[in-house]
Amino acid sequence: MNKYICVLFLLVAFGWSEVKAQDPHFSQFYAAPLYLNPGFTGTTKQHRFISNFRTQWPSISKTYVTFAASYDNYKPGMNSGFGILASTDKAGSGDLRSTNISLLYSYKVQLAEKWVVSPGVSVGYGIRDLNFNKLVFGDQLDIQDNRIFDDTIDPIRNAFNNVSYFDFGAGIVFYNHMFWGGFSAHHMNEPNHSLLDEESVLPIKYSLHAGVRIPLYNGPLKKDKEASIAPSFVYRKQGKFDQLDLGLHFRFDPIVAGFWYRGLPVQQSVSDNVNQDAITFMFGLRYKQLEFGYSFDMTVSKLAANTGGAHEFSVNYQWANSDDSKRRKKRKEKFIPCPTFSTRE
Repeated sequence: MNKYICVLFLLVAFGWSEVKAQDPHFSQFYAAPLYLNPGFTGTTKQHRFISNFRTQWPSISKTYVTFAASYDNYKPGMNSGFGILASTDKAGSGDLRSTNISLLYSYKVQLAEKWVVSPGVSVGYGIRDLNFNKLVFGDQLDIQDNRIFDDTIDPIRNAFNNVSYFDFGAGIVFYNHMFWGGFSAHHMNEPNHSLLDEESVLPIKYSLHAGVRIPLYNGPLKKDKEASIAPSFVYRKQGKFDQLDLGLHFRFDPIVAGFWYRGLPVQQSVSDNVNQDAITFMFGLRYKQLEFGYSFDMTVSKLAANTGGAHEFSVNYQWANSDDSKRRKKRKEKFIPCPTFSTRE
């Protein structure tokens, strides 16, 4: 009987994940710009390296863990940004892992004196795998002696296979010195990522986002430190799932603080409950070229008592191009950096 329980559990778990597949997300989406939209590639005039780490629902055994790292740079002679993004997501006792490595490109077009449009594309390769050595099958259980055998001959063990696939995305970003907005689509080719020998596509993920940075001082004196607020939002939709992150940041260097709400309370979720997920509190510090951020998601749905929320860390390091000073001496720099939260003035 335990064997069939194990088989049923695997089929339900993997069947649900195939039908209802949804990408992991970062609450600090502004600190993962290339993960959000390839149009952000090269939107600073410096080299930029970013790493993001998220652990979700730590109160539950075998928590969900997501990691991403990216590098990008702007090439002024080509009006282009180039970048690379790697991400991996691990879930469950069987270490169900999804890994993706993407190359990104964007092209900068100056629409007017103070406006830039940046279309971008990403070409990636994904791998989805499962560590069967961490699973326990029905024929490994000895209830009478209360022990677990090391080996299994359960045929369900051979029913699953690791899978790899190509993955394509595109996006566009419009911005000036104060405002940014954009739209992106990931998994445009809807790759088959089933661990079974059947068709199960990864749905396209659509993202719409915008924000504005508002200085709190507009006087005639130039200050070394100027305070600003930046309200922004991100709306995502993937298959039957959709989500809205809405909030604002306050910056007064070297300190950044933020408050966010995630959910769509005006509609019902897929489980017929009010669609509300979490409230996010964020705190960050910047030291020279390095910026560090921490956020905590306080769950406000019915899972609040059991999950432990989510912890997220981000690191952003930027350094100048070696030929930056020489180029500025030869001609006036026309590049407009995107006014995201981590952009250097």
